[in-house]
Amino acid sequence: MYGRRIGLSRAWNGPFPYVLISKASAAEPILSNPRQVEKSADYDFLKPWLGNGLLTSPASIWHPRRKTLTPAFHFKILSDFIPIFHRNALILAEKLEEQLGNRTGFDVVPLTTLCALDVFCETAMGIPVNAQRNSDSEYVRAHQLIGKIIRNRVQKFWLQPDAIFKLTDEYRKHQECLQVLHSFSDRVIRDRHESLLKRRQTTDLNNNNADDDQPFRRKQLAFLDLLIEGSLDGNGLTLLDVREEVDTFVIGGHDTTAAAMAWLLLLLGTDQTIQDRCFAEIDQIMGGDRDRMPTLHELNEMKYLELCLKETLRLYPSIPMIARKLAEDVKIHNQYTIPAGTNVMIVVYQLHRDPAVFPNPDKFNPDNFLPENSAGRHPYAYIPFSAGARNCIGQKFAVLEEKTVLSTILRKFRIEAIERREDVSLLGDLVLRPRDGLRIRLLSLVREFPLVATAAFVGVLFFYVKTFGVGPPGKSLTQKSLKSARQYINELPGPACLPLLGNSLMMATDREGS
Repeated sequence: MYGRRIGLSRAWNGPFPYVLISKASAAEPILSNPRQVEKSADYDFLKPWLGNGLLTSPASIWHPRRKTLTPAFHFKILSDFIPIFHRNALILAEKLEEQLGNRTGFDVVPLTTLCALDVFCETAMGIPVNAQRNSDSEYVRAHQLIGKIIRNRVQKFWLQPDAIFKLTDEYRKHQECLQVLHSFSDRVIRDRHESLLKRRQTTDLNNNNADDDQPFRRKQLAFLDLLIEGSLDGNGLTLLDVREEVDTFVIGGHDTTAAAMAWLLLLLGTDQTIQDRCFAEIDQIMGGDRDRMPTLHELNEMKYLELCLKETLRLYPSIPMIARKLAEDVKIHNQYTIPAGTNVMIVVYQLHRDPAVFPNPDKFNPDNFLPENSAGRHPYAYIPFSAGARNCIGQKFAVLEEKTVLSTILRKFRIEAIERREDVSLLGDLVLRPRDGLRIRLLSLVREFPLVATAAFVGVLFFYVKTFGVGPPGKSLTQKSLKSARQYINELPGPACLPLLGNSLMMATDREGS
């Protein structure tokens, strides 16, 4: 990119000036200034859908809403969503299992996208949309289509003026999608609003019910409840405001987390050594269990998986650019002045690849984020969730979801990349996307023996044990009690045993236990 050495360059989009920033030292005076929180006009294409939600709102609206919404993203509340994360991760695993044996590979992006959409709709609104099992539903189709229309409009400058856009067939489809999406959100919010209103009236009559209801509300609908209760408490939130924030949470979250998960699966498929380290950590923490839901403590213990996530977001930040409209003049490097009113684009994709910060910046190296390698690093050298006052409110939610889903997948499959990273073409619009998807193939961690082969294996094993014996010289297994035999057998390395079934089916695993 032009100006890479100093991390600063200018560009003119017709008569409108833009400044592109790609170094941490140049980004800091903007992101660290609490007055520089106005979004640029580039976000206006989302406003028909999201209105004045956190992603698109001007500073005067953003400040009070951010303060209202922050408690909904407290880590203790987020931990209650882990069952939702895990349940949808298991559905994703079912969909992935259908691809076992597909040696030509498949595009994993649509699958992670539908999984993330299920997660965000259920955690935001409290009801499942079942996108993974019913990807052809009206709501899911509207979500996918309006995203394509907005991306197309951002990329084609002649569609950007409203007067021209309204003359196109794309506009008609855009409005039809809005009708579906807004109607769905309005119906859910209206029903929940009535339910909470009735519950409050009941609580007024019987205060003993208040304590019983509180855990249910927090665990099931923390995000939506907080918004609606704010509306009922008269803090200025209307039901339209509630809809804007719910829609913002879904669109702002599901596409970004879906992209991060897909990119990490591809990257792990290109480096089996790193993938094995991930698996070994997860397998050790989960005690060899391939299906159990992880606890919050166990997710927090997955340190190497988190390093891999961080490195993925360094190489492929879900949001490749951060746009601001300057509220006041900014001095860069004590040499250049960017005047107020200028649109500034912080190019996160380029900023994350600064060789002065990350040696060999194009290499996938999770060790970049080990404590000893991060010490002394510029605080704005890594900003996948933006930074400063207007950073991403849902970053802890995103990491928790991604860890839950990815740890579920990595316990079941070995991933192999079909194509090299260098051959993947990128699309840099609202979310960093691969132009033609991300193709991987899967191998099962535990290959099932056919029934006949299993029976033969057990028969041969029994014959061997009966003939040659196991244990001290002169004594065979048949001459010892089972309890005594276990003392010797369990000292040998091998996969965990299942009750009654033992572990013979686990012997074909691709990885050895520690």
